[in-house]
Amino acid sequence: MRKLVFAIIIFSFIAMAKEPVDASLIAEKFVRTALREQKAYQWLRELTSIGGRLAGSENSAKAVRWAKEKMEQLGFDRVYLQPVEVPRWERGNVEKAVIISPENLKGRELSIAALGGSVGTPEEGITAEVIEVKNFEEFKEKAPQVRGKIVFFNVPMDQGEINTFKAYGEAVRYRWAGAMEGAKAGAKAVIIRSITTRYDNVPHTGMMGYDTKIRKIPAVSIGLKDADFLSNALKKYPHLKITLKLNCRQLPPSRSYNVIGEIRGSQHPEEVIVVGGHLDSWDKGEGAHDDGAGVVQSIEAVELFKRIGIRPERTLRVVLFMNEEYGLSGAKAYGEYVSRASEKHIAAIESDRGGFTPRGFTVKAEDPVFKEIKSWLPVLQKCRIDWIRKGGGGADISRIKAKALIGYFPDDQRYFDFHHSANDVFEAVNPRELELGSAAIATLLYLISCQGL
Repeated sequence: MRKLVFAIIIFSFIAMAKEPVDASLIAEKFVRTALREQKAYQWLRELTSIGGRLAGSENSAKAVRWAKEKMEQLGFDRVYLQPVEVPRWERGNVEKAVIISPENLKGRELSIAALGGSVGTPEEGITAEVIEVKNFEEFKEKAPQVRGKIVFFNVPMDQGEINTFKAYGEAVRYRWAGAMEGAKAGAKAVIIRSITTRYDNVPHTGMMGYDTKIRKIPAVSIGLKDADFLSNALKKYPHLKITLKLNCRQLPPSRSYNVIGEIRGSQHPEEVIVVGGHLDSWDKGEGAHDDGAGVVQSIEAVELFKRIGIRPERTLRVVLFMNEEYGLSGAKAYGEYVSRASEKHIAAIESDRGGFTPRGFTVKAEDPVFKEIKSWLPVLQKCRIDWIRKGGGGADISRIKAKALIGYFPDDQRYFDFHHSANDVFEAVNPRELELGSAAIATLLYLISCQGL
């Protein structure tokens, strides 16, 4: 009887004029349902059991099939695939860095991982002295000494920076440009200190860049403990040599897909609200936080409407983008579709910052739209959202022409413990934190669907 009464109240509120209390009740229902039933957490277990999902790999194809079948099973009104051409890079099974001199360190292996897109080495490897630099300024000063050597960019994330994404942004330029700069100076290879907030010996990968006009040289990351070991060893033995062996390679581009599922709007079906994350991941770990969490939150945020019996007024569309990590192919393909489509995209929400406790949303929109969204904060606080600020929406939705591009921001203090590494596994995700994110996104979808923008 109590369930019946509650259902009557909910549907009465939906039919009434949209007062804040109506949305608050819906938000509470989203939260309690997500926390109790933990569907997204179950789906994350299934997705991560596939393993790492590098674009173009067999695992990424398995993930496409999983996502399509999942949304079909959940009863979405329409589920379909959007073809995407993706570059294909393969890590291979050889990643080895061994000190060969001085004699007392000979045979000591270093914990490394090829950076995404790196070329391999000859079968016999590359043997050279290592030269350490702490920033690009020091590198320029030492450029005459670099030729024929392996450059070690020993640049840590700023642990004193409270905004971990800002600290990451400052450090990641060495991962991206290190091989290009090293090659210009005649280096044989580069080693990059892993960009992470966790002090362990697990190397973190990620995309690096090449200049097509310059010779390509191998690039690897190194775990923090071995980075410090190597730095200390170089102080004692400035002519220390290592042999580096990699058999990673670039393969021809291949066909993959964005996976799209939607629930049609009851009043304004031509107005579309997108929510999504990226289905691919790096091949180290299982891609649980990056971005399995965003994938299952996007699916659940829309599916929660069906679960509690609400028909959205505007069309809710889940877009699971392919190849965010290695070139944004899926984002480009969907953005091109939007530019041609007769539909009106009014908003897009992206979840790509892990499955941690909700904190806020960033909004890229004109002032009147931003103020409207910010006025919903009292409702979103039911889901532990503390703030709404101006800012970017995210890489995958950046090419969508809409009134508002919105980024979901969970707590960021632990994200880079896991990012792009073997640490990023299902067990690293807390179910309650993940589910609160689903509920927060679902609540924002409900508000936009009812109010429009």
